[in-house]
Amino acid sequence: MVATLSNTQVRIATIGSVDDGKSTLIGRLLHDSKGIFEDQLSAIGRASKKYGDGTFNLALLTDGLRAEREQGITIDVAYRYFATPKRSFVLADTPGHAQFTRNMVTGASVSDVAVVLVDARHGVVEQTRRHVSIAALLRVSHLVLAVNKMDLVDWDEERFDAIVTDVGAILESLDARVPLRPVPISATNGDNVVERSSSMPWYDGPTVLELLETVDIAPQTGSAAVLPVQWVNRVHGGSDYRGYAGPLHSGLLRVGDAVTVLPKGITSVVTGITVAGEPAEVAVAGDAVAVELADQVDVGRGDVIVGAGDPAPRACTFVEADICWLGETDLRVDDRLVLRHLSREVNATVTAIRSRLDLDTLAALPAELLALNDIARVALLLDRPVVATTYEDGRATGSIVAVDPVSNATVGALMIRKMEGA
Repeated sequence: MVATLSNTQVRIATIGSVDDGKSTLIGRLLHDSKGIFEDQLSAIGRASKKYGDGTFNLALLTDGLRAEREQGITIDVAYRYFATPKRSFVLADTPGHAQFTRNMVTGASVSDVAVVLVDARHGVVEQTRRHVSIAALLRVSHLVLAVNKMDLVDWDEERFDAIVTDVGAILESLDARVPLRPVPISATNGDNVVERSSSMPWYDGPTVLELLETVDIAPQTGSAAVLPVQWVNRVHGGSDYRGYAGPLHSGLLRVGDAVTVLPKGITSVVTGITVAGEPAEVAVAGDAVAVELADQVDVGRGDVIVGAGDPAPRACTFVEADICWLGETDLRVDDRLVLRHLSREVNATVTAIRSRLDLDTLAALPAELLALNDIARVALLLDRPVVATTYEDGRATGSIVAVDPVSNATVGALMIRKMEGA
């Protein structure tokens, strides 16, 4: 079934530099769309007196940690949910400080839309370039550029146009094909957030909410079915039952479909599907399923059941990937990492650091090491194959989490660009 406006849930990440107004924008969206309960409003009023100057501060709706309220910055990713007659939304308020880039990557990696906030007074700064670059690398479907605090620059149209040009240049330099949708706003006053502003007659485009309600995020239906096996269920249907269970990441899977189990290359036919504990004839992307196969085959955790379609994942032992390095320790050639991809975990060695992105010039520069929050292109050799696609062909099948083999800490987010070998 193809998603329609009325049944679509849209995942949104707000990103930008510190104090650009991300939390305030989310608070304004929720407030003006009637998405805040009376007890929440009362709690915000009390918190405004305790942590601010007493004026009603909508940013406190998402800045829930004590440290966030005391320092006036976002640290963790805060999620809020609201709905309009057209759509339902999951809002991720991601931190802007460079120290918490890893949290921003977490929120943006699963989002359909990134709302990039820029303070009209300061324009594009290093964190803006970093976050726009990450959003482009993560292939977020749409970028809404919210030029905030327009009231503090006297609603200056030329200032707005200059910032739009600067952000567009970042995307162009990265060769990112992400639609950019600019809106001039004042999150504090609510101008062009939910209601149109009378202060900027030169802007006749949609408000932020109108954009979020109408952007096209219909899923691709032609992709191959991809089911990474998480466990083998032996208790559902008797002693002879074997249900290969996991989340269906893409495509459609029907009873009677021919499938291949990778990386082993075994072929079989789907004879039964269970979705949410009930028998079904078809499963769609996003379902948690258990699949029965016609043949008694060797399938276990880490294997991937793949149906017909294009692009289809394939097994590989060498990958070249863009990486957001999140580790406190520098990354160098010959370093070892543990890679977690779908339901498989493999060991890998860094064979090359191809380049590092300079966030001032946006040029790809040679690098001997990567430091915390660097963005770069690296090559890795795997000790066992993973079943993957490029990130452009599939976000779930093309993304990898890198883990330190000693501390078990997450140290990198990778987006596959090239694959070789099996």
